[in-house]
Amino acid sequence: MSVAVITGAASGIGAGLAREAARRGMKVVLADRDAAQLKAVADAIGDAALAVPTDVTDPAALEALAEAAYAAHGQVDLLFNNAGVLSTGFSWEISAKAWQTSLDVNIGGIVNGLRAFVPRLLAADRPARIINTASVGGFLPAPLMAPYSATKFATVALTESLAGELAILNSKVQVSLLAPGPVKSDIFREAPSAASKGFHDAMVGMLEENGLTPDEFAPLVLDAVARGDYWIIPQPEALDDGFAARNARITSRQPPQFYLTGDDV
Repeated sequence: MSVAVITGAASGIGAGLAREAARRGMKVVLADRDAAQLKAVADAIGDAALAVPTDVTDPAALEALAEAAYAAHGQVDLLFNNAGVLSTGFSWEISAKAWQTSLDVNIGGIVNGLRAFVPRLLAADRPARIINTASVGGFLPAPLMAPYSATKFATVALTESLAGELAILNSKVQVSLLAPGPVKSDIFREAPSAASKGFHDAMVGMLEENGLTPDEFAPLVLDAVARGDYWIIPQPEALDDGFAARNARITSRQPPQFYLTGDDV
């Protein structure tokens, strides 16, 4: 038996991961602040799923999630720190509350997950894997979504630091960085400001036209986990060319160009 804990599991990528993990025979512990939608996802999966309503910004809630997972199953094999939010607009016009929410969920949620689970994973002294969800936006910053870009860049750095720390300890716990490209989800659920409405609508349209569904995306992720990949980039076409061009501009000290999913905007 393998046990996967997934935050942000009430919709989108998290729900897709939960369904695919259960399809592969895993027990899944699902966490999200939307208790009603979380229950619906868990009910649709069936007996393999345990729903634990969780606000990832609350350290005590992550402790309770870890306690529930270990009480139910006695082990955790995969921890998906996946919860995330996105705000659009000019960086100086996005409200202080929206900025803080991005920081608290996208970075604080991962940190709280690590603080709750890593000591337990280390004490178990058995193979396990932590998968932190960043984005291709964690490598290619975009205008009009600065909180998302900044927090996803931070997720890339945090995840590499975590991997190095576990390596220092010769731990059996491994780490992966998940960087999705376009995936059909409700990440753009927040109403845009007047300044960013055109951008927001274009991004939603791009997701609908080019994005994978969560259930198309999830098998690519679980396959990479099974291989033991550190970099999980299921849609390299959304990253590779833009990332190479960005690195070349940095190396040659040229000013930045701007990218959404690998294309100049």
